[in-house]
Formats: sequence, structure tokens, C-alpha cells
Amino acid sequence: MCRRWAGSFYSAQTGESVRISGEGSATIYRSSEWAERAFCAHCGSNLWFRFLPTGGRSFSAGLFDAAAKHAIEKEIFVDERADWCRIEGDHPRQTGAEVIAEAEAAGFKFN
Repeated sequence: MCRRWAGSFYSAQTGESVRISGEGSATIYRSSEWAERAFCAHCGSNLWFRFLPTGGRSFSAGLFDAAAKHAIEKEIFVDERADWCRIEGDHPRQTGAEVIAEAEAAGFKFN
């Protein structure tokens, strides 16, 4: 099965550090008032999650050929991960409540 289809982990990228080509082939699904998800209109692969208030996108890590060359900088929603999914390393980790509290402290509101 193609690793690009599911991709496993997501890689958060924001601002101008990301250049997207072929965006016209993406189908966008508005999953909530504050988020959208995109998938490939040709094969159905997950492409990204976009947090609309900031425009920040999280991409499926499996999309990138060199994903293994990049270090994990932060892990979020660790309390919601599958029991079999443990990532080794000394990087910051946040629970879902911590992530939501941080976003709310920055002025984002969730229903």
C-alpha cells in the first residue's frame, strides 16, 4: 500500500516555508468552523489539515520522500495517540488539553 495514502504522522509547517504545487488537484473539506482538510482528488491521499485562524497547515509526513531526514520538534495530543504509537526522543510533548489551552490563550475560540 502506498505510504503517501495514509502517511502516519503529520508535519506542521506554517507561513512561507511551504510551497505547494498542484493545489488545484486537492479537494477541500471544511471539517469545522475553524479547520479544513484536503485530499488528492485523483487517489484520495490525505494531504493536509489547515487551522483556518492562522492559515497554518499540517501535512501528512508520508507525502515527503525525505521525511526520515527531519527531526521531530514537538509532539501534540499525546494523550490521544494509539497505545502502540510511541515516539522516542527528547522533544516537547503536549496533551490535547494543553494544546487547546494554548490556542485559547492566544485568542482562538472553539465551540
